Amino acid sequence: MNRQDTVDLFVIGGGVNGAGIARDAAGRGLSVVLCEKDDLGEGTSSRSSKMVHGGLRYLEYYEFRLVREALMEREVLMNAAPHIIRPMRFVLPHSPEDRPAWLVRLGLFLYDHLGGREKLPGTRMLDLRRAPEGAPLLDKYTRAFEYSDCWVDDARLVVLNALDAAARGATVLTRTPCISARRENGAWTVLTRNSVTGETQEFRARVLVNAAGPWAKDVLHRVAGANSTRNVRLVKGSHIIVPKFWEGAHAYIIQNHDRRVIFVNPYEGDLALIGTTDIPYEGAAEQVSIDESETEYLLAAVNRYFKEKLRREDVLTAYSGVRPLFDDGKGNPSAVTRDYVFDLDETGGAPLLNVFGGKITTFRELAERGLGKLKKFFPTMGKNWTHAATLPGGDIENADFESFRARIKAEHPWMPRSLRHHYTRLYGTRLSEIVGKASSVEELGRHFGGDLYEAEVRYLVNNEWAMTAEDVLWRRTKHRLRLSGAEQAAFVDWFNAEMRKAA
Repeated sequence: MNRQDTVDLFVIGGGVNGAGIARDAAGRGLSVVLCEKDDLGEGTSSRSSKMVHGGLRYLEYYEFRLVREALMEREVLMNAAPHIIRPMRFVLPHSPEDRPAWLVRLGLFLYDHLGGREKLPGTRMLDLRRAPEGAPLLDKYTRAFEYSDCWVDDARLVVLNALDAAARGATVLTRTPCISARRENGAWTVLTRNSVTGETQEFRARVLVNAAGPWAKDVLHRVAGANSTRNVRLVKGSHIIVPKFWEGAHAYIIQNHDRRVIFVNPYEGDLALIGTTDIPYEGAAEQVSIDESETEYLLAAVNRYFKEKLRREDVLTAYSGVRPLFDDGKGNPSAVTRDYVFDLDETGGAPLLNVFGGKITTFRELAERGLGKLKKFFPTMGKNWTHAATLPGGDIENADFESFRARIKAEHPWMPRSLRHHYTRLYGTRLSEIVGKASSVEELGRHFGGDLYEAEVRYLVNNEWAMTAEDVLWRRTKHRLRLSGAEQAAFVDWFNAEMRKAA
């Protein structure tokens, strides 16, 4: 067992909140260790609706502060990571069966003005009888509202925060659960065990941060032996992926009979991502999966609006996640706040900061406010800095992604369009670390199918903590959607053999 020197901050949880806190703290000059029991973002943070958004429907529950904060963060994150975050227009068809038009119009007016919108275009009305956006919709939908939000590659957002944290001095441990944490002499003694190698390490930390998401209560009680008056409510959200069935880059937001809203978003070019459900969940978060009733629910919602009727066999794949919502006592899962709450326990002079709730859009400000809670323990730590900072690969001049892509095309004329799109969207300016001096696709190494080449795989293993084929095919990338079953099996065999050789 190895014992380390005392660090300032030990963060449990490698989702977007934990990675964001580790990054912010490391950038302030604090010594940081982040441990994650699985892969980075393997839980909730890679199973979202893939959106950076203000939360239009939260206005209905009077969450004005949360919406304003999220809208402001939307602009910040667009500048920080223009390669993985991009604007998207959402079409909201309206009929008398839905929420009243005046209410929707009022909500969208607030949405346009609450957050100091600068980059994105505002709301407009659409006559669906004439606008091309109306073509796939049933004829009874004659008008719609169109507004702006953003798309995000959620799993890569987590990895980029971890990359930046590590670049600033943080230690990032994946597949390394925290098995115990106890207060001793005004500090924390933290024990971890690497689930791959079996190696056990002991750390001393001045402050412990519990950012374990759905496992926050488990960490609090079982690992740290502490308590909190705060409660987390687990809610399952499921998504299905089908072939895209409309023309254009816009998305749709539709209202179901139960007044829930469903997003129908373009996904990976020619696919559509549909979700989400909101179901109370009491099982193990690791075992969450979509059930048939959820699939039927999402298909029925879409078929209520569109001419082309989706069938069960149209569902190519699906995923589910468990959202750790702060329990504010609301009965309806859709009405439970998406806000976050901190609980700071200073018992024994060894502070424990618990993070409950939150959403992807507000992770950066959550981290900033969390560090604000800890400033009294680290009076010399640096000031707030992440507001104007880019994430790895996001240092694109003026955040102008199209100009950047044109430059890459000129610099690498040999690169096929789809591969260029893939590299620029996932890696931004860091694509040079994958491509190196290659001047042909053959120089990228073995081709596994689609746009997956050996050079990218080796980059992900050496730089982004990818340790399994699933890390590469699903969380670091979405190659799994483009490779045939035989290609995936061949890649898994190759990858596992390479990892055995490296061990």
